Amino acid sequence: MRALRSALATTAVLAAVVSGCGVGGSQTTGTVTAADPAPAADPATTSVELSVPQANATPPFDTPHVVQVPAGWNASVWARVANARYEVWTPEGDLLVSQPDNGTVSLVSPGSDPSAVPQQRVLLAGLTQPQGLAFDTWHGQRVLYVIESDRLDRYPWSAAGPGPRTTVVDHLPDLQPGGDDVHRLKSVVVGTDHTLYIPLPSSTNAGLADERMNPPRGTVATVDPDTGTLRIFARGIRNGEGLSFAPDGSLWVAVNNRDNIAYPFHRAYGGEPDAFGKVIPGYVTDHPSEEVARLTPGRDLGWPTCNPDPDVDPGVAGTALDEADPPFTPDAQNNPDGKVRSCTDLKPIERGIPAHSAPLGLHFLPAGTLGADRGEGAVLALHGSWNAQPPRAPAVVWMPWVAAGKTLGAPQTILGGFQDAKGERWGRPVDDVIGPDGALYVSDDKSGAIYRLAPKTD
Repeated sequence: MRALRSALATTAVLAAVVSGCGVGGSQTTGTVTAADPAPAADPATTSVELSVPQANATPPFDTPHVVQVPAGWNASVWARVANARYEVWTPEGDLLVSQPDNGTVSLVSPGSDPSAVPQQRVLLAGLTQPQGLAFDTWHGQRVLYVIESDRLDRYPWSAAGPGPRTTVVDHLPDLQPGGDDVHRLKSVVVGTDHTLYIPLPSSTNAGLADERMNPPRGTVATVDPDTGTLRIFARGIRNGEGLSFAPDGSLWVAVNNRDNIAYPFHRAYGGEPDAFGKVIPGYVTDHPSEEVARLTPGRDLGWPTCNPDPDVDPGVAGTALDEADPPFTPDAQNNPDGKVRSCTDLKPIERGIPAHSAPLGLHFLPAGTLGADRGEGAVLALHGSWNAQPPRAPAVVWMPWVAAGKTLGAPQTILGGFQDAKGERWGRPVDDVIGPDGALYVSDDKSGAIYRLAPKTD
């Protein structure tokens, strides 16, 4: 399969050179990216001015912003919520938004006109870096789960709001003084059998010590809602804050992969006669792929010893990139030449996302949720990252569900325009959930906003 892709990519590169045009797909300086066929046509996007009600027109929305949305859609600044991170709709039709930096969860209440500026108030306070939110029914009682950086709590829920909290599991891996890149924020999703799934993100960029911690970090764990028993479900997941169940019932994760990867081959690259082990910006920009993968019990996604590699010709400067099920390459720092472990034993991930996109909120949606021209699929918020040249732009993308292969197709932007040509950003999407009115509500922790994305009604 990879050999076939290589041949197709070579043809595409030659065609691009002859015609003087770029090849479709994600592209960076010096790299031609092979077209990545999607099972459905990429719906056209259009540029529109972001609609801002006067009540929300404080910086950065005191000046106009142009965003990219699907043709026939518009986007507005629906609410201003400082440090807005993860979202969930209550059974009563209000939006809960976590605010880790404030230690709060706010309740945002739409009025009779869902597009109008809503009311909001702090619902929970005094928490430690809360992020993930999920509703479920536990022993006949509707409950709200809130995961903080160090604990997972449950609140009985009624129309009046949350009751007294109960800690389901405490002492989750949080601050780690020895770590060089500690990820504290966590998410939570609930399976059909009421089992809870949570990420235990890494304390390092690419450190072997995380695997030896108790419990090991760089993992996704299950939690029994009755006993609080925590078990490791999958490994090799540096920072898997995006968790969601696919149409076939499988659990998927979106992963922030490592930064400043060292070149893993003994060959010339970037002006170095033998570039092995050297951090070369031109290579770092496209490596390693971020991961969107199906999790099964015991699965290992490679970190920190094996990295998903999108190169059609691995390690060759200017090669085409293919983010469909990229295979693994040994990490030069932790697994030089594959001497620590074999990376060929790992199943390739189902869907790569361009390196340093920083995927966060992941949600699978039924067919037609985002318009009649879209079937089943997933929305994914890309926070953007510094470790690329230029910095990887924030966006919200949609990926079609490929039922035949039980996988996801290539990402298609449905909300973009947060970054200018110089890499300066005014916003960074975090989460993306469908509201009771069918609109997509996108949180942004940089601008402190909730955007409402919906088809035009006129």
